[in-house]
Amino acid sequence: MGNAARIWRIVFAAIGCTAIAYQWWAAVVTGMSTSPLGSTVVYFSFFTTQTNVLANLIFLAPVLAPNSRIGRWAASEGVRAAVAMYIAVVGLVFHFILSATWKPEGLAALGNLVVHYVMPAAVVLDWLLFTSKGRLRWIDPVKWLAFPLAYGLWTVIHGALIDWYPYFFIDIGKLGWTRALINYAGLLAFFLIVGLAIVGLDRLFGRKSPG
Repeated sequence: MGNAARIWRIVFAAIGCTAIAYQWWAAVVTGMSTSPLGSTVVYFSFFTTQTNVLANLIFLAPVLAPNSRIGRWAASEGVRAAVAMYIAVVGLVFHFILSATWKPEGLAALGNLVVHYVMPAAVVLDWLLFTSKGRLRWIDPVKWLAFPLAYGLWTVIHGALIDWYPYFFIDIGKLGWTRALINYAGLLAFFLIVGLAIVGLDRLFGRKSPG
């Protein structure tokens, strides 16, 4: 890992971790649920939150523990490309679908800017600038769907237990199973399209030395 990549990852991990910590604190204080534990579970039930945690992990692990199992895992081309896919979708879906429904103010607006715009841009640029290219396969984006699928399963179970869903377009209580499943299938298809675009760029740029 070169100095530029190391500095980039430390800086954006610091920004990302600060945003997540602040948003968690705000969620607990404002009481999104009836208890601190419930508020914490609700906060970490947003795909945005989970994906930003992954983004910070792939930034920090290779810097702090490059020779550890998690460090090597986080530095691998496939993992970094998968997280780039996830967080690119986070940014795009928020900008084009969710931003009209969520207008935070003050520090909340700054945290929102970080998790929905700054971190997606930082992760995608990190992948473009500092990650080796040429090893991804066209089948990889299908495998990367495992995380969104697992998230969908968690959302169904958690939502049924507390009658709450993190996003209006998958709110089974309001939309019904059929509409919510159709919407989620469309979202999975969008994940796949973004993933295939990443593989296409990987093949276009070819193999390069890691940053």
